[in-house]
Amino acid sequence: MTHIWVRAEQRPNEERVGVTPAGVAALMAAGFAVTVEESAVRAIPIAGYRATGCAIAPANSWPDAPRDAIIFGLKELPEDGTPLPHRHILFGHAYKGQPSGQALLARFKAGGGTLYDIEYLVDDAGRRVAAFGYWAGYAGAAVALKCWAAQARGGVAGPVATYAGRAALLADLAQDMAGLDAPRALVIGALGRVGTGAADLCAAMGMAVTKWDMAETAQGGPFPQVLAHEIFLNCILAQPGCPVFVPQSALTAPRALRVIGDIACDPTSDFSPIKVYDSATDWAAPALRVADDPVLDVTAIDNLPSLLPVESSEDFAGLLLPSLLALDDLDAGVWGRAKALFDQHTHP
Repeated sequence: MTHIWVRAEQRPNEERVGVTPAGVAALMAAGFAVTVEESAVRAIPIAGYRATGCAIAPANSWPDAPRDAIIFGLKELPEDGTPLPHRHILFGHAYKGQPSGQALLARFKAGGGTLYDIEYLVDDAGRRVAAFGYWAGYAGAAVALKCWAAQARGGVAGPVATYAGRAALLADLAQDMAGLDAPRALVIGALGRVGTGAADLCAAMGMAVTKWDMAETAQGGPFPQVLAHEIFLNCILAQPGCPVFVPQSALTAPRALRVIGDIACDPTSDFSPIKVYDSATDWAAPALRVADDPVLDVTAIDNLPSLLPVESSEDFAGLLLPSLLALDDLDAGVWGRAKALFDQHTHP
């Protein structure tokens, strides 16, 4: 019997979960054993999971889980250097040369475990089977707008926190924008889920939105149109061949641009299309000021969907559940491809 162990998230400000109680019930009905760790912060209360009849374990007890259990979480594990003997499903961010990713792979090699990186769970056509993209885009655009509004009032955006839902977020933004004319936004990657979410937030706030995708960026740059909008939202994952959207020279160039929302948030990648910053921002300090004359702020938070944890969890869990139901065959399909990629990067 395949055993799925749903761990509590240990990263600050992370309330999402990758499977709902209904998903746990479906897994158990299909013959899986499921254990769910308790969590004081998970957006979906433990009572719903307990009602399914699944096993309940103390928070953060996954290192002592049976060796054959598959540990399922979302964000990174504590960076304590310990070997990892289990099979883990999580967002590893390990295959683009990131220093933290290399350290994570070394821990798997030391422990004999396996990483099934959620970012690389793909179907036969290479399309991701599940992602938080829409809500990352929605929340990322919201944070960028908050940064712009704070800047327009002569300040820098303060801390952000979880919202009970979309309506609460929009109401908060309306207060931030009171008395201000809406800025113009350029969304690159507008045809994808991330870009769609970003454009939807902008539209909901009455902003004029320019939507670009591959056709508009195919010539490779430079892209002066980016500098002509007050807000630029990058919704394209960094990868080889990605053009530079904001070069270092933008810091001193004439520009209307005041806020960059790097929703893809991969500043340490060699392929990052935004060259004016090199470290992510966070909930406590969402805006990084990179220029003063004129002002330019960058916001780049790598767990944006957690601002709307209920909507984002339910959306993602629904997309991933069909693949979880196929976990009893780890050598085929989505899981086989993810394992092959892990092997490629750990045993080249």
